Amino acid sequence: MIILSIDSSATAASAALTEDSKLVGEFFTNTDFTHSRTLAPMIENLLSVSGKTTYDVDLIAVSNGPGSFTGVRIGVSVAKGIAFADDLPCMAISTLESMAYNLILTDCIVCAVMDARRNQVYNAMFRIRFGEVERLCEDRAISLANLKAEISEKYNGQRVILVGDGSTITMREVMDLPMSVEMAPESIRFQRASSVAAAAQAHLAAGEKPLKSAELLPSYLRLSQAERERKEKEAVKQASEDNAN
Repeated sequence: MIILSIDSSATAASAALTEDSKLVGEFFTNTDFTHSRTLAPMIENLLSVSGKTTYDVDLIAVSNGPGSFTGVRIGVSVAKGIAFADDLPCMAISTLESMAYNLILTDCIVCAVMDARRNQVYNAMFRIRFGEVERLCEDRAISLANLKAEISEKYNGQRVILVGDGSTITMREVMDLPMSVEMAPESIRFQRASSVAAAAQAHLAAGEKPLKSAELLPSYLRLSQAERERKEKEAVKQASEDNAN
């Protein structure tokens, strides 16, 4: 099976092509350019240098969030466009879960974290043992203080490795814990499309059915800043009207 995988959920963006679990090629960028500018050419060049076209692809896998609202939306839109054009099945992969596969060869507790602002991170916990990934909690937005308390209470005495663009701020929060918490090496700390493909292969092996392009949707976990501000304004307006009455 040939899988074209995509990740643009944060500042970094990547595309990978795998065939029967073998990594054929992967393009990765970590620049200030917008993903709408870089992602499509990246995929086109990846297919070209790999000697493939979208007609050779059997599945499109994409990280559908959480992450940057714009980045996630672009990645999902690109995946939907390719899938729709060639009638290809899709698989939506949690950004946090995909990052656990960066550490697939290390027995540990993976704490996947992405900066969600407001002293929060998007987070999920995973256990890796003998090359198998076990999810320990659902994707969530959690305060750094609450995450610190959970790590201390549940995973004391275990090797905990932080992965994701929220690793630095999380490390600052937990560095005084009397236990082993470390950051993944920078080369495998961030989202990678090849890990999206590895997660998709695991889901397929577990019997999960792919989606049609129309069924592929982003997963944001919480409202965007614009939506939050709109709701706050509506709440203030409603309170003012209630007081006036």
